[in-house]
Amino acid sequence: MASKSNTEVIIGGKVYTLSGYEGEEYLQRVAVYINNKINEFNEMEEFRRFTVDMKATLIQLNIADDYFKAKDRIDKLEQDLEIKEKEIYDLKHELISAQIQSETSEKASRELELQNRELTLKKTQLESALEDALLGPVDQKQQQKENPVFDMTSFEDMLDDVLTEPVPDTAMVKPSGSKHKKGKK
Repeated sequence: MASKSNTEVIIGGKVYTLSGYEGEEYLQRVAVYINNKINEFNEMEEFRRFTVDMKATLIQLNIADDYFKAKDRIDKLEQDLEIKEKEIYDLKHELISAQIQSETSEKASRELELQNRELTLKKTQLESALEDALLGPVDQKQQQKENPVFDMTSFEDMLDDVLTEPVPDTAMVKPSGSKHKKGKK
């Protein structure tokens, strides 16, 4: 606790010794405030006609008015501060909730991306397997066409089959490029 100090001040042209735990600078500010109030009232013509007691009472009332207005302002500011602190608390709570939700969404997104990669890989594997299952024999036939192995006995059998088939009288086969069209005579 600070020690009690004594400070001499001038109020209304008289020297007073003020004692208190506040510093000298603060006590001088109090004296200046009171002197300003006295000077404010002394500037009014009608104030000069009042008795000393009436002047003192008016100054005291004016200082009390300043005090209560300042106190009301402080109370309002404290209420505003409480409201702002509650808003800050609520905003912090919302921020934390949003961060948690964001982290959860990011985790879910990573899991979905992983699942998507796995499913894409599985799809590619299934497509490849399906292609092999469906096109595998075609690929073997394609290889046989590109690298034919002739067996003379099978070739002779195919030639005999072609020569022994009867050709209809009404149909004529005309070659057109690599495809044949049937037409009438």
